[in-house]
Amino acid sequence: MSFPKNFLWGGATSAAQYEGAYDAGGRGKSHMDYIRRIPKEDKDKTFPINVTYDMFLDHEAHEEEYNFAFRRGSDFYHHYKEDIALLGEMGFKTFRMSISWSRLFPTGMEEEPLADGVAFYHDVFRECHKYGIEPLVTMIHYDIPIHLTKTLNGWEDPRMVEYFVRYTKFLIDEYKDEVHYWITFNEINMVMNSPYLGGGLFTERSGRSRESCIHQALHHMLIASARTVKYYHETAKNGMIGNMIARLQNYPYTCKSADVLATQQQSQFNYFPTDIQVKGQYPKFILNYYQKNDIVIDWYPDHENILKEGCVDFASISYYHTAVISTDPDKAEPIGAFVRNLTNPYNQVTDWGWGIDPTGLRITLNDMHDRYNIPIFVVENGLGAHDTLEADGSVHDPYRIAYLKAHIEAMGEAIDDGVEVLGYTPWGCIDLVSCGDCQMTKRYGFVYVDADDEGNGTYQRYRKDSFYWYQKVIETNGEVL
Repeated sequence: MSFPKNFLWGGATSAAQYEGAYDAGGRGKSHMDYIRRIPKEDKDKTFPINVTYDMFLDHEAHEEEYNFAFRRGSDFYHHYKEDIALLGEMGFKTFRMSISWSRLFPTGMEEEPLADGVAFYHDVFRECHKYGIEPLVTMIHYDIPIHLTKTLNGWEDPRMVEYFVRYTKFLIDEYKDEVHYWITFNEINMVMNSPYLGGGLFTERSGRSRESCIHQALHHMLIASARTVKYYHETAKNGMIGNMIARLQNYPYTCKSADVLATQQQSQFNYFPTDIQVKGQYPKFILNYYQKNDIVIDWYPDHENILKEGCVDFASISYYHTAVISTDPDKAEPIGAFVRNLTNPYNQVTDWGWGIDPTGLRITLNDMHDRYNIPIFVVENGLGAHDTLEADGSVHDPYRIAYLKAHIEAMGEAIDDGVEVLGYTPWGCIDLVSCGDCQMTKRYGFVYVDADDEGNGTYQRYRKDSFYWYQKVIETNGEVL
């Protein structure tokens, strides 16, 4: 097992979960700023969080009363030099981060960006390059200016395409000499599972059915991505731009042919946004699905040519767990559902019930290589766990080391199988607010941030044992695990 010499080792964050300082420098609020922390025992266990219009109105009217943890994040805004120095100490080759749309364009409708926001990201990129770290920038990691959600119902409205493309053209023009790896949308398929989180949608306010609203929004997101990719190819000559999905590897619950067929259909459903972004057209499978399920799409003008002209350079994924699929009436779940409740008896599970399956990553990487034959970037993977800060400032996390070691081994095996993998950026390299529960104490990082779910703490940073382990992994290019 060997990794390419130019393999991009690093870690990943998002502005909404990490940056904080939601009211600094004129930043507008994003729709993520209206997701409040609800303790597990007080909420539906559906993952991830959804916000209805009535909930939003309540949150807006009682902003001082609720715990909006994403507004705090880990306060990277004020700690970016310290944090990037820690990434440099680990030897990071790349740092996956996202840009807050509303930090540059507060409502999303402005024609000119805020100078403070523009300068902040220049400072961040400058600091990265100081340590030889290539920024890997996600243009939108869920967070949409709340004004666009309130006035347009987010991505359901075709006007979102123009506002987004104005924003992304600015990013490319302004930062193309500092950023050579871009991702248009984080987990673009998440809108199908969590319409508010993934697309800024209040489906109950739409004049369409829930499914038509969701897939209309996804269509506009795919158009916006393709137009951005085309512009990047026309104007930036020294970089790559890709897409991203939440990759959901599933297995048949039994070898019964009906279970195998249902698993294949689930895989097609999971892959179809990447099919479109890599191949430039809708697969017949999803068009048939729309027809059979009365899903009506208002096709964007000239959408077929736009999609063909905006094919990505690489495909990227988040990979955390696998699941099993059954057609047994007592066990069956709908095709397309992200959350699967059947337990795979061969997998261990995390504290949050996610099946640990490193071999599934090897399977996924080979499957994607066979399907697309373009480079693949593993831009999210990791273990959310309860960590303990000891009195001497140490954090012992052997469970995280074991999880990441197994997944790096599987990724290396996939590379030896012939898959071209660009890099690996495990999630939440410095502790941040987790998405599913709006929770700080579900920790992923190599660096501990002293903050709790209510925002109490010093926000001081502490190196975990995994920090030194990953430092050695990078130093030896994956030879010493």
